[in-house]
Amino acid sequence: MNATIPVLDIDALYALKPVFDVLPYGEAIRHGCLLLQGEDGILRLAVSREMATDLRSWADARLARPFSLCFAERGDISAVLATHSDAVRAMDAVDPDAVNSEARGNAIESLQLDTIHSDTSPIVRLTNSTLYDAYRAGASDIHLESTADGLRVKYRLDGVLSRIAERNSIQTAEHVISRIKVMAELDIAERRVPQDGRFKVSIDGRDVDFRVSIMPSVYGEDAVLRILDKHALTDQLSSLNLESLGFEDETIHRIRRLAREPYGMLLVTGPTGSGKTTTLYAVISEINDGRDKIVTIEDPVEYQLSDVLQIPVNEKKGLTFARGLRSILRHDPDKIMVGEIRDSETAEIAVQSALTGHLVLTTVHANNVFDVISRFLHMGVPAHSFVSAINGILAQRLVRMLCTTCSVEDNPSSELLEESGIAEADRHIYVFRRGRGCAHCHGTGYKGRRAIAELLRLTDDMREAIVAGAPTRQLREAASRNGMHSLRDAALTLVRRGETTLEEINRVTFVA
Repeated sequence: MNATIPVLDIDALYALKPVFDVLPYGEAIRHGCLLLQGEDGILRLAVSREMATDLRSWADARLARPFSLCFAERGDISAVLATHSDAVRAMDAVDPDAVNSEARGNAIESLQLDTIHSDTSPIVRLTNSTLYDAYRAGASDIHLESTADGLRVKYRLDGVLSRIAERNSIQTAEHVISRIKVMAELDIAERRVPQDGRFKVSIDGRDVDFRVSIMPSVYGEDAVLRILDKHALTDQLSSLNLESLGFEDETIHRIRRLAREPYGMLLVTGPTGSGKTTTLYAVISEINDGRDKIVTIEDPVEYQLSDVLQIPVNEKKGLTFARGLRSILRHDPDKIMVGEIRDSETAEIAVQSALTGHLVLTTVHANNVFDVISRFLHMGVPAHSFVSAINGILAQRLVRMLCTTCSVEDNPSSELLEESGIAEADRHIYVFRRGRGCAHCHGTGYKGRRAIAELLRLTDDMREAIVAGAPTRQLREAASRNGMHSLRDAALTLVRRGETTLEEINRVTFVA
């Protein structure tokens, strides 16, 4: 049989079109095969040699349509399937014509791939498969968006939203959101105000928490689910340090110096999802030698550290960052972590804490280290108090790294070089590469992220310039003379080494 069956390499597989309406994506994944169609209209079932005997009889009964068999490497089949996962995976769980009139109320206890499709409710199957697929894909968030036509499903993978599927049924959108509300014990009748909740499921034997945010929109309601895998977090914390986050050696050395100061404030800034809290936890993990009292106040506590008092914010009960920070100061702390400075009251208390002998680690939302300065001054913190308290400011971003399995050489256009601020004459000093997309990276071409940073250590000259109200340009020039490298410089270094792409660094940093 093998002598008459053609063999397709990965290029030949990519040249053909998958036919998921005949053989659904979920079944293709489970059986490790791929149904393809070329311009000649012939259906071809790609299977690995070792699975050919078992799959031939199954496919004859399942497809009920004529097809020819062809061989391909199992890894190549998986790679092609992975490149199509964004378009089809989540919606495989629902029959297009089957929509329940109501969401079922029983909480999910366990999700397994072989049991997801056994539930009689298509809404429950859709919800369960979406949760399962997101977890297995390594997504950090699930976005369920109500549109004018129905439901749109997106996953956030390595910090970037990927559209998974759409379902053109307004009724389906309403029922899926209701199902999520039931699981999170929220009010399914209330659709006019935001709601927050959480629920837990067991996926492949591991307890996974989902934090839920429901928001009303013009087309109904949207839901965002943050995936919190405690087992993964525990594994991460056991080896969490600044090296594991990907900072450059020089930056790590300077952060450690600031973190070991006896008092003062270390500020970490960046947009939401840039890894600020993780960096502070890495710092705490390194300086926690058991001889100091370390207290944190966070919203919420997502990582659990041993030998550290962690206090969750509870605004409904009146426990805000400011009130909690006041109480912490009466608890004889040596080092304090404030999850985020959001208002002038918290800023003033944090600055006073740093001035009265405590090491304060905290975050604030700003674009770069110099925006932090104006942010605190606009909060009403006196300039002389602020500069006296601050030891250093770290601004960071997370950059997606190229998949080492499928990255290949690249030759970016002159237009892209110009847009990226790179002279054509400097092309030779860069190692340009791109990710082709494979099973290892779910077809994205990127796998994993690392932190880049700019770190401003306040010298006496910098403090005098800030108090004198010097413009940002002068502050930046002074920082550069003191050895500060910008976020853009750190990003270009990764491109120069062939570890990421120009498109990626243009996404997360400004062109100088």
